Amino acid sequence: MAPGGGIFKEVLESHLLTSDYETGKAKSEAKINSTLTKSTSVGLNGKHGTSSKNGVHDLLGCPVCKNLMYPPIYQCPNGHTLCSNCKIEVHNLCPTCHHDLGNIRCLALEKVAESLELPCRYQSLGCNDIFPYYAKLKHEQNCGFRPYNCPYAGSECSVMGDIPNLVDHLKDEHKVDMHDGFTFNHRYVKTNPHEVENATWMLTVFNCYGKHFCLHFEAFQLGTAPVFMAFLRFMGDDNESKKFSYSLEVGAYGRKLIWQGIPRSIRDSHGKVRDSQDGLIIQRNQALYFSGGDKKELKLRITGRIWKED
Repeated sequence: MAPGGGIFKEVLESHLLTSDYETGKAKSEAKINSTLTKSTSVGLNGKHGTSSKNGVHDLLGCPVCKNLMYPPIYQCPNGHTLCSNCKIEVHNLCPTCHHDLGNIRCLALEKVAESLELPCRYQSLGCNDIFPYYAKLKHEQNCGFRPYNCPYAGSECSVMGDIPNLVDHLKDEHKVDMHDGFTFNHRYVKTNPHEVENATWMLTVFNCYGKHFCLHFEAFQLGTAPVFMAFLRFMGDDNESKKFSYSLEVGAYGRKLIWQGIPRSIRDSHGKVRDSQDGLIIQRNQALYFSGGDKKELKLRITGRIWKED
């Protein structure tokens, strides 16, 4: 079975992709506009209906960041409003009339906001629930329809979307290898492994049980010790990922390391999973021993399988 590596001719080996394995900072609200299509997830609590639509809703938009404002809402002496975050960004000067803002709260607008009911910001992705103004933000942080970040590791990617479109994105844009089946047998190769501190190999995506799983392999410093780590992420929410388990195995010369765990949802960033050490960790000396030969080249074979819990 071929590991990830559309840029390499060797079919049976997954070679080093890049030494920049950070996935970047969390995406801001503005990047939601880069969503690919509608999500197929399930919404959270709320009610269906028509939201409040009037001029007050427009007044609640911050003129600087364009997001809805939540208490404390500030206003200048001329009545221009903006959110608390942007008040700091504009150095306490009104962006409309350039008067000093001071610390004047727009209590009337805060009070009126309590009477509003608004749709989830992911309405266009399938969430049809309506929420009181001050409950809307909390819901959106955990809305089942919110888009997923691209799980690709190796370069920062700001694309967000639902699972089917992210799968297409990984295949078309990142050229990752896509495999059908629940077992795998990969060999990871790197010349001069002693020079590698932070590195990641090409992502591999598996399609089984009607779901998609991402296999990661990388090298980094754990304290002062250089290690290699393999782990699996699930392309879906955390409650779904817990329905599956996986195992990873590496060894040679009568010795073996085995890891068994639950794949982490891609809601958890690549970096978060790596830093939690939730996967198969191999000390560099062990990895070179398993590679055989003169120990000057990493040739590490990892096998594994995915299964669905009853």
